Amino acid sequence: QVQLVESGGGLVQPGGSLSLSCTASTRIFSIYTMGWYRQAPGKQRELVAQITSGDNTNYKNSVKGRFTISRDNANNTVYLQMNTLKPEDTAVYYCNADPWGIRTTKNQPGDYWGQGTQVTVSS
Repeated sequence: QVQLVESGGGLVQPGGSLSLSCTASTRIFSIYTMGWYRQAPGKQRELVAQITSGDNTNYKNSVKGRFTISRDNANNTVYLQMNTLKPEDTAVYYCNADPWGIRTTKNQPGDYWGQGTQVTVSS
């Protein structure tokens, strides 16, 4: 069982930046495909960004060029740097982990989720 703990959410004005972090309780973090998902009120949870064990990345079209996902295997942490934030980015953001990318290669999220962190973009 992998525990994921997110941090870094908050309130920011449109055009601002936030950085999210997610730390995993596992000795083999490097094998996991890590992802950030988000869920806005009344909407389905959606994939925002993903990074594989080989550092390949994948982004939702609407965040390309604004968000950057990265990982630090030495510290079991994945990051999401969010720039030029828009009100439509407002959501609860969830960290997700998938060992060996078994499920994510089938366009499914991994089995492990963090508790979520609220990101609100508003003036």
